[in-house]
Amino acid sequence: MTDPMIAVLLLAILLIMLAGGLWVAMALMTTALVAITFFANPEPGLVLATTIWGHSHSWALAALPLFILMGEILLRSRLSQDMFTGLAPWLGRAPGRLLHVNILGCAIFAAVSGSSAATAATIGRMSVPELTARGYPERLIIGTLAGSATLGLLIPPSIILIVYGVATEQSIARLFVAGILPGLMLVGLFAAYVAVRAWMNPDLIPPAPERQAFVAKLKASRSLIPVILLIVGVIGSIYTGVASPTDAAALGVVLALILAAFTGGFGWAEFRAALMGATRTSCMIAFILIGAAFLSISMGFTGLPRNLAAWISDFGLTKFQLLAALTVFFVVLGCFLDGISVVVLTTSIILPMVQAVGIDPLWFGIYLVIVVEMSQITPPVGFNLFVIQGLTGLDILRVARAAAPFFFLLLLGLILVIVFPQIVTMLPDAM
Repeated sequence: MTDPMIAVLLLAILLIMLAGGLWVAMALMTTALVAITFFANPEPGLVLATTIWGHSHSWALAALPLFILMGEILLRSRLSQDMFTGLAPWLGRAPGRLLHVNILGCAIFAAVSGSSAATAATIGRMSVPELTARGYPERLIIGTLAGSATLGLLIPPSIILIVYGVATEQSIARLFVAGILPGLMLVGLFAAYVAVRAWMNPDLIPPAPERQAFVAKLKASRSLIPVILLIVGVIGSIYTGVASPTDAAALGVVLALILAAFTGGFGWAEFRAALMGATRTSCMIAFILIGAAFLSISMGFTGLPRNLAAWISDFGLTKFQLLAALTVFFVVLGCFLDGISVVVLTTSIILPMVQAVGIDPLWFGIYLVIVVEMSQITPPVGFNLFVIQGLTGLDILRVARAAAPFFFLLLLGLILVIVFPQIVTMLPDAM
């Protein structure tokens, strides 16, 4: 049996199990067992045991549950209300007015949560009722929330970048820093789109509120100080080299607890709920990572990644042709799987191919996250769409239509990153 036929067979086995509702981690491990049993020589049980042991005490992976816990704590605090209070006075007279609160609020919360779904839930719980009551159009409210919430995957500390870094043995600190400029670029694209829509059709946007004195705006912005300090403490400690990502994650949990206690509404019940939520999410991700590691090692024993990379290189695809094909592949795959599953399922096979055409693995990590962001607002399994549907009660297709322009803005951002790779590499190279 040729290598492409083996790859198709293993992929079919994996997809059948996933379609049958089997856990992603179990589907990965079963596929790995089939590969190593029938197409390689090592003892499967021994390989599985050493993989579980070797990948369950990674120091870099310790940052994952800590950042998840930080996001869970902030999710249950008054952060979102404070952000609206602090941002609204400055944005009330901008083109698009308070719709920019969705964009900037999601960007700020993304910088302290690392999760797209948590960002959509937290900001949406605050902004959707408030903006609806003020007369803003439903499609722009939902669209800005759905698109901007995807920034939780890119702006550090990003959970999915930690997963990619562990899976590919890339520096998590450098990946975090690499995500800063692309994240700010996407914020700019989203804000520009809202401004253009407001200029083209002024009747869409409610009238501007009365002007506030500068001192009054500063007074309202005091509520932003704690979260800005948290962002500076976490990201600044990584960028300056004072702390590793794991150390910064521990610092972030301590600062988040102080912030939650300072803002009020966070007691022992919320703390227990945050611990349980972080535990469930961390265990799920760790289980998937172990399954993916076992699949990756099994693929290595079969020689499939190396041989497939050589097979694809025989087609003579240029770097841009390969990236175009991979973009379509990842978006389609993301229509049926969550972002973390997409990353762990594909990196072991895809990475040798992209390295063979001279693509930097660090740059590819940011590219992959932006494509996964696109899939978060693509039906039928765009996670952000389901979160917003749960918040609003709207039909999923209605939510998807509202999010469609932001899918194309993410695609534009992806093209800019491909054409100008310095957007990704400039800050890491300066470290």
